[in-house]
Amino acid sequence: MKTKELVVMALIVAIGAALHTVIPPFFFGMKPDMMLIMMFMGILLFPKLQHVLTIGIVTGIISALTTGFPGGQLPNIIDKPITAVIFFVSFLVLKNLKKRTLTASGLTAAGTILSGAIFLTAALFISGLPGNQGFITLFLVVVLPTTLINTIAMFIIYPIVQAIMERSRLIEQIEQPK
Repeated sequence: MKTKELVVMALIVAIGAALHTVIPPFFFGMKPDMMLIMMFMGILLFPKLQHVLTIGIVTGIISALTTGFPGGQLPNIIDKPITAVIFFVSFLVLKNLKKRTLTASGLTAAGTILSGAIFLTAALFISGLPGNQGFITLFLVVVLPTTLINTIAMFIIYPIVQAIMERSRLIEQIEQPK
């Protein structure tokens, strides 16, 4: 790993941690997971397995430290690396599509749903779900709104970040299909 790549990924994770901390909760103390969008951004910018594993593990640990979900520490540590690897494989399959922003947004939607399902399943088996809420209820009122928020955010942020990274030569310029 190059030092500049590590620095950029650390900045991305730090931004995600700040967003995760300041976003207010909206249902039983639960809030959208903004760390996910930044983890996905890191994977899109540096699509190498070593980077994916690093950012998945680090994001899981930081999410665990900042979670407001009762008993959500271990589910976060389980969820993020698994989601990161599946997101990465999906990206590799779809990376040659012409509409990069739409691909990134679609992958973000799918990745957020996957992450929410893994997290809630792990939480259900490890510590139970808060407030006697069922999996379906939490999925509908937390995961789906988070999916919408993350998808819109990625659609807006991804082209901006990619342009900044290319202009500053922090990532190699990507050849756009003609």
